[in-house]
Amino acid sequence: MCVVTGSTAGIGLAVARLLKAEGARVVTSGRRDEGIGDVHVVADLTRAGAAEEVAGAAIAAFGQIDCLVNNAGGTNIRKLDDLTDDDWQASFELNLLSAVRVTRAALPSMRERKRGAIVNVSSSAGKRPSLRMPDYSVMKAGLLSYSRLVADVYARDGIRCNAVAPGPTATEAWLAPGGLAEQQGDRDEVLAQVAAGRPLGRLARPEEIAAVIVFLLSDQASYVTGAAWSADGGTVSIII
Repeated sequence: MCVVTGSTAGIGLAVARLLKAEGARVVTSGRRDEGIGDVHVVADLTRAGAAEEVAGAAIAAFGQIDCLVNNAGGTNIRKLDDLTDDDWQASFELNLLSAVRVTRAALPSMRERKRGAIVNVSSSAGKRPSLRMPDYSVMKAGLLSYSRLVADVYARDGIRCNAVAPGPTATEAWLAPGGLAEQQGDRDEVLAQVAAGRPLGRLARPEEIAAVIVFLLSDQASYVTGAAWSADGGTVSIII
């Protein structure tokens, strides 16, 4: 039984689809009213109490939580000098504290059964800061550290925790009107420039990132914990 946050679009939706295709029972969550999960919870994870609502719905429906994917997050193109205290706080709550809260809510079920797998979706910007996404970069770096901490603290409880660090991915966040591409100029020109900057010559497909995440949740990765897997087309050293 898997909980996937931020799963009504993009990478999270691709993860939910792949998990269902593998036969898993899935609880999806997000701010949108509809999701593909066996259970869907409308939740704004920047709000205190929302994490407990998601975890509670999963346990009420299925009695346990086996896997957790913390995918909720997002950003806009901004300059470091322009960020206010409120901007930093909002980014912290969305991109880092949401994962802390949902993990905290899911851990009792995993610890009780001495088994569980967690994957936190970070970013290549968490490994090398993006000048255009400064607050996001800092929070995603924090998520990498948090992932390692959870892995170390709960390993003896049979719980694995890993992080995935995608590069630019062809999701609504980049492609939609007003998205990250358009915020930087002509949409098609920006996307072409971003793609050309990848050694593989393109943005990732959401399904490619989902495949890495689902592998890390699976028993095939039973000896993998505390890792930060890059899924960025080889571009972690490139500032986006």
